Amino acid sequence: MYEKLTAIFQKSPYGYVGYVEELPGANTQGNTLEETKSNLIEAVQLILELNRQIAEEDPVVTNQLSNQTLLNIQTILI
Repeated sequence: MYEKLTAIFQKSPYGYVGYVEELPGANTQGNTLEETKSNLIEAVQLILELNRQIAEEDPVVTNQLSNQTLLNIQTILI
């Protein structure tokens, strides 16, 4: 599945801060914009990997995710 995420970067007195609006917990900071982008990509990859592992280990979560995915597909098609 392809998912489009929105990365937001803000200049701060100490460098840059970056986060993804659609993915709670995906945030980072860096001295440069390039470093912050790289850090944010790594954070997103780690969060998605962990979420997949949790879903695979817990049948209740897996069922909820499956139902949610089907509902999302139906909503998109309507």
